[in-house]
Amino acid sequence: MSCMSRQKIILGITGGIAAYKTPELIRRLKDRGADVQVVLTRSAREFVTETTLQAVSGLPVRTNLWDKEAEAAMGHIELARWADLVLIAPATAEIMARLASGAAPDLLTTLCLATGAPIAIAPAMNHVMWSNPAVQENRQKLADRGFRILGPADGDQACGESGPGRMLEPDDIVKAVTAPIAVAEVGPAPLAGKNVMITAGPTIEPIDPVRFISNRSSGKMGYALAASARDAGASVILISGPANIPLPDGVDSISVESAREMFAAVHANIDDVDIFVGAAAVGDYHAADVKPEKIKKSHENLSITLVKNPDILSSVARLKDGPFTVGFAAETENLHEHAFGKLENKNLDMIVANLVGKGRGFDKDDNAVEVFWHEGERAFPLMNKKTLAGELVTLIAERYQVSLQTDTKTELPSIAVRD
Repeated sequence: MSCMSRQKIILGITGGIAAYKTPELIRRLKDRGADVQVVLTRSAREFVTETTLQAVSGLPVRTNLWDKEAEAAMGHIELARWADLVLIAPATAEIMARLASGAAPDLLTTLCLATGAPIAIAPAMNHVMWSNPAVQENRQKLADRGFRILGPADGDQACGESGPGRMLEPDDIVKAVTAPIAVAEVGPAPLAGKNVMITAGPTIEPIDPVRFISNRSSGKMGYALAASARDAGASVILISGPANIPLPDGVDSISVESAREMFAAVHANIDDVDIFVGAAAVGDYHAADVKPEKIKKSHENLSITLVKNPDILSSVARLKDGPFTVGFAAETENLHEHAFGKLENKNLDMIVANLVGKGRGFDKDDNAVEVFWHEGERAFPLMNKKTLAGELVTLIAERYQVSLQTDTKTELPSIAVRD
């Protein structure tokens, strides 16, 4: 039986050109066993017809808050209670602004205020509009309130320009909205009673008192994972390198700077940990000779000898009776090849991989990842990192439970701390 079986979805369609994709989205949702009630805004009627939407959904399309006939059969309050999920696709800048402000001038926004169901939006607009500070402020407000932000994707747009702002494809939206429903089926606290350790942020390796080697990791993904694991019922230890973001409430935290400090903190607290998630961007090398005084600019060239740091992820994965171990891989090319290589070489249970580079990955509030384990894989489209963290924690909890039944990981020699 599909994980979306018997689910009731309100599909809100707003006035963007991407509305032409919604009949296919409805068909894909219904293929997964969902009942889909379409709510169409006035502007959306310029892009897609009620006749088409009713034909594919099998239900009369709702358009008017003041429709006396519809209100007599199923008022907007009853419709809001009916839904297991409200999905708005496409979501224009206008609807995002209305939702962020709490306005309710039409049926769709009224339903969003009246429902207790989760709400997901798939933004679609010109890339300049998407990057506008007002739109991004509204996006952040909605994410902070628990809205799931699905995309947008990056690519060619109807206006002839290219950039972030394309609505996700119907298949990607369907994949993104199935996971939260699956969470509800396995229970409200899939990690209740479990101890989870998460590393996050960058590490810094000093060269002299004022200079260091580091990377562009913000820590946002690791911190979001810690909050989601906490919400899933786990006791969480967050070990973080320098990150300029607030620590999540309700988790134990340990602050470190260097990779060797993080290694030591991890192994000092690893006993009784059930799940280890290595989301930190750990430096691979440190300076062999850290100067006690600031290095002066006295030569045209300066050489620094680097020494390899201990591999935290491998060391945890090789522990006897160690935790279920999840790694992260940030790659600039050959994502599948490098991710599978790390999965095998580091003896991991799972690995979360994403492409990084200009405009994606580090320093961003959104991310798209692919997750691999020995028996399979799953892709998550571009979405807010807080939403993505919830999806990943759900998947990690599922795979952890499977691992308890079939432990296939091979024990390998342990790794010692290097001086």
